[in-house]
Amino acid sequence: MFAEVAFNLATGRCFDYAVPEEWPPGKVYPGCRVRASFHGVEQSGYVLKLKETSSYRALPLLAVEDASRQFPPQLLRLADWICHYYCASHECVIWNLLPAVVRKGEMQHREVVYLDLTEKARDPGSDAFRALTPKRQHVLRTLIRLGGSLPLKEALGTVDAGQSVIQALVEEGWLAKSRRVEERDPFRNAIIPRDAPKALTEEQAAALAAVKEALETPRPKPILLHGVTGSGKTEVYLQAIAHCLDQGRNAIVLVPEIALTPQTVFRFRQRFGEQVSVLHSGLTDGQRFDEWTRIAGGRSRIAVGARSALFAPFRNLGLIVVDEEHEATYKQDEMPHYNARDVAVVRGMLESCAVVLGSATPSLESYHNCQQGKYRLVEMKSRVDGHPLPPVEVVDMRLEHSLQKEKGKSSFFSRRLKELIDQTLSRHQQVILFLNRRGYATTLSCSQCGYTASCENCSVTYTYHRKQNKLMCHHCNTMLDAPSRCPDCGNPDIRMGGYGTERVEAVTRAIFPQAMVARMDSDTMTNAESYRKVLESFRGHRIDILIGTQMIAKGLDFPDVTLVGIIQADIGLNLPDFRSAERTFALITQVAGRAGRGQEPGRVVVQTCTPDNYAIASAQRHDYDAFAAQELPGRQALVFPPYAHLVLLQFRHEKEEVASQAAAHFAALLTPLLPPDTQCLGPMPAPLARLVGKFRFQILLRGENVRGIVAACRRGMAALSPAQLRKVPVEVDVDPRFLQ
Repeated sequence: MFAEVAFNLATGRCFDYAVPEEWPPGKVYPGCRVRASFHGVEQSGYVLKLKETSSYRALPLLAVEDASRQFPPQLLRLADWICHYYCASHECVIWNLLPAVVRKGEMQHREVVYLDLTEKARDPGSDAFRALTPKRQHVLRTLIRLGGSLPLKEALGTVDAGQSVIQALVEEGWLAKSRRVEERDPFRNAIIPRDAPKALTEEQAAALAAVKEALETPRPKPILLHGVTGSGKTEVYLQAIAHCLDQGRNAIVLVPEIALTPQTVFRFRQRFGEQVSVLHSGLTDGQRFDEWTRIAGGRSRIAVGARSALFAPFRNLGLIVVDEEHEATYKQDEMPHYNARDVAVVRGMLESCAVVLGSATPSLESYHNCQQGKYRLVEMKSRVDGHPLPPVEVVDMRLEHSLQKEKGKSSFFSRRLKELIDQTLSRHQQVILFLNRRGYATTLSCSQCGYTASCENCSVTYTYHRKQNKLMCHHCNTMLDAPSRCPDCGNPDIRMGGYGTERVEAVTRAIFPQAMVARMDSDTMTNAESYRKVLESFRGHRIDILIGTQMIAKGLDFPDVTLVGIIQADIGLNLPDFRSAERTFALITQVAGRAGRGQEPGRVVVQTCTPDNYAIASAQRHDYDAFAAQELPGRQALVFPPYAHLVLLQFRHEKEEVASQAAAHFAALLTPLLPPDTQCLGPMPAPLARLVGKFRFQILLRGENVRGIVAACRRGMAALSPAQLRKVPVEVDVDPRFLQ
C-alpha cells in the first residue's frame, strides 16, 4: 500500500510513500499527519489518499503523528474541489485549510499543575485533621471552601503558605498534584450574560421555518436571506443554530472582517455559552491552536470567524451561515484565490448541510442563482419593531461647490449636512460620518513644476498622513517624511489635493467643537482592543460623532444614531471595474442602515456629484430590485458575471520586459487550448502596472465554461519548465473580485 503525501515545501506536487508492512491496517488513512524523509530531511505532511501502486520506488513512511493534528477526512473532498476549481496545487490548498500554528506542528497544549484535596482531607472533623498545625489546617480549609482544586500558582497566592507547607501536605497524602490541559480561551475574562430567544416577527418566523426545512432536507438548496438592515437576520441565525444543535449537529458562522468577530461572538456566546469557538488571525498562536483542537475534539459545536473559519474541523456539520455574503473580503488575496461564500455552498453540498447566505445587498451572482432556481430566496423587507428605513436625502455637490466658490469658501460638508449635524447634536443624539478613504490628503503636488509625490514601488501617488507628517503608500506601506518644499524645483508652495478620514476628523472638530469626535479606520484601529474601546465609548454616549471607513458600514447597531452622512458617495463609482456600481449601491445601503435603529427615526444624507446615477438613485429608495433590474441587462449584454466567468492571469517581475515576455509566451501557449467562445484579453499591463516593486502584466479570460478554461490554464502551465515558473510564476485568479 502507498500513501500520497502533501508537504508544505512549495514544490507544487505530492509524493508517494510506502506504508510499512508491519503497521496495522487503518493506522494510515486519508487526512492523517505523517513523518517522512524528503531529500534526506524528515518532514511532516498529510496523506491525501491511499493507493495500491506507485510509478516509482517509494521510500517508507517513518511515523504517524498524534491524532490532535489530523485533517478531517470530509475536508479532503472540499480541498480537492478547491484545487480543481481555483487552479491550485493540492499542496497549496491543504496547507491553507489549516491554521499555521496547527500545520507547523510546533505548538503544544498548555499544561498546568493543580492541587487537589485527597479523600482524607475532606473531613475537617477527623482526629488526624485536627492534629495538623494551624497553618496546614488553614491551607486545607481554604481549598475545601474553594471547591477542592486549584492551580498550584493560584493556590500559593490564595492560601498564604509557602512551597514547603504545600509539599509536606502532598507527601503526607493530604493533597495531590496533577497536570491538566488548560485551554487558552480568548474570552476567559469576559463577563457575558446569557440571553433567551426573542419573539420573532412574521418575516423572521417565515425565514426560520425555511432554514429549519433545509436542516431537515437531505440535500437542501442554499438559502439567500435578503433582509433589509435592521430586519433581525442575526436572531434568525441564532434560533436556526439552536435547532441545528438540537439535532446533534454543528454550525459555522462567517463574518466578513475580523473587526466584526468580537461583537458577533459576544452575541453567540450570550445564547450558547462555551459551545462557541472563535477562529481568526487576530488570536494568539496558543488561542488559535486550542480553539482549533477544541473543535476537532468535539468540545465546541459552533465556530464563528472570518474567512478561514469555514474550514473548522467539524465532523457532523449541519449549518453554515455566511453573513454579509456580498462582501469582497470573503475572497482570498493569495493563492489559492478561493471565495469563502462559494466554497461554503460547496461544503454544504458535499456534507449535505444547510447553507444560509445573508445580506441586505446580496451579490448579483447569488441573486441570479435565485432567479435560475439554484438557490432559494427568502426576503425580510421590514425592520423589527416596525421601525421604518431612514429617508435618504441626496445632495448634489456640484451645486454646493459652485455656491461655495461664489462665497470664497470651500468645504466637503454641504450646508444641509452641517445643519442636520447641529440639530442631531442639540437633541443629544449621535452621528456617523462615512468616507471610504483614509489619510489626510490623497495627493501632494507642486503648483509650479507639476511634481506629484508618487511611490517608487507602485503606480500610485502617496497619501499624506498629517498626524505622523508622513507620505504613505497604502499598497506597499512605504513611508517617507513629507517635504516642506518641492523636491524638484524647491518651490515652498506644496499643495494637498483630495481628502480622507483624517482630514474629515480635523474639520469636524473645528466646525463642531462642542462634540466628542472619534475616527475608525486602519490607521487608528491597530488591534481588536482599540476597536472594542471605541465602540464601547460610542455605545456609552462618550462619543457624539463617529467618522470612519467601511469598517463602520456594517454590523453596528446603535439605537441613538439618528443621522448618517456619506461624504463622497461616488468615490468608487467611476473606477474601471464592472462591479463599481454594485459596490457603490451596497456601500450606501449598508451605511444608511446604521441610522434609525432605535425608537427615534433616522435620516441619511448622501453627498455626490452624480445624483442621477441609477446606483445612487436606487440606494436612495432602498430598492435592491430596481438596482438589479437596471444592472443585470448591462452585465448580460457585455458577457460579465453572473452571465459568464472571469479568470485573471497575472505575471510579476522586477523587470518590466521579463514580465511582458512571460505573459506573451504564456498567451501563445494558452490560446489554442481554450474552449470555444472564450474571450482572451491581453496580455496587457495591469491597471496598477507596478506594485510592491514588481511590474505586472495580465491576461483576462472570459467565458461560460470555467472548468474548461481552468483545465487549459493547467495544461499551459504544465508546458512551462520549472525554471520558467520559478522565474515568473503564473498566478491564476478564478472569479476575481477586482481587476486592478
